[in-house]
Amino acid sequence: MDKTARSFENIKTIHIAYKGEQVWAKAYNNADLNAVANIKSASKSIMSAVVGIAIDKGILSGVDQPIAALLQDQLPENPDPQLNQITIGHLLSMQAGLERTSGRNYGRWVTSSNWVKTALSWPFVEQVGGNMQYSTGSTHLLSAIIMRETGEHTYRLANQWLAGSGVRIESWETDPQGIPMGGNQVGMKPASLLAFGELYRRGGVSADGQRIIPQQWINESWQPRTQSRFHRGQYGYGWFIQSFAGVQGYYGWGYGGQMIYVFPDQELTIAITSQETLPSGRTGYRDLLLEMVSRDIIAPLTANARLSSQAVSN
Repeated sequence: MDKTARSFENIKTIHIAYKGEQVWAKAYNNADLNAVANIKSASKSIMSAVVGIAIDKGILSGVDQPIAALLQDQLPENPDPQLNQITIGHLLSMQAGLERTSGRNYGRWVTSSNWVKTALSWPFVEQVGGNMQYSTGSTHLLSAIIMRETGEHTYRLANQWLAGSGVRIESWETDPQGIPMGGNQVGMKPASLLAFGELYRRGGVSADGQRIIPQQWINESWQPRTQSRFHRGQYGYGWFIQSFAGVQGYYGWGYGGQMIYVFPDQELTIAITSQETLPSGRTGYRDLLLEMVSRDIIAPLTANARLSSQAVSN
């Protein structure tokens, strides 16, 4: 793995935890191992955790709760009736049906005066609950809803609710109304990103046994609900789902190659940060990272496990 990682000019850090212990932490290309990294759209996995905790606390009623009543004053004039069909779950799984605010539309969205109103005013390009439209606007609506229902900034709640797990958000960009951006621009140290993955790997329990996230929420988040049209990864609630060398894995992915991979059956978590200004999808870098994880980490690990099992049985 180290040799492969050193061949990538844009990789910055790799952290690995195995069986509850950090076994690897290394910086590349003169990066600072402890510097705060912008995890980009891996923030969507953080936002999913916040929503799950909010549901558990009774702040939200559940994934089937319609959002129109929660954002009534942000709806456009003469709103499309389909807005009444969108639920919390649709926002989490990118199945709201609204034209996406990511990709080529991102700049137009973030230069608007009101990101919530703008996201809700764009036309429907899919049926609600239909094909995936990957959109940071959807997770931003979740952040706006959380703030409205609690009266607290989303990043403060995230740090409060995730306290004791080793996870800490250092910064979170806000929109013109002061709402933390639901699915982007979160600053975390790489070790904190690893701790977030470990929290999910342990089923929502901290290393000292404190329940942070409901196990049921993690199960629901890792249930495939739709399919990305940009690559073969399936998508749940803020997490991609994919096989790595025959092993089921779950991962958050941010622009540039900000990655958090979780393999519960292997008791393995991997956090990778990269240059945040360079694309990772269309360049193939994201797929090279997936290949590195599969070939250099998962495949040897499963091979060693099979050998150990054979040795015991013999």
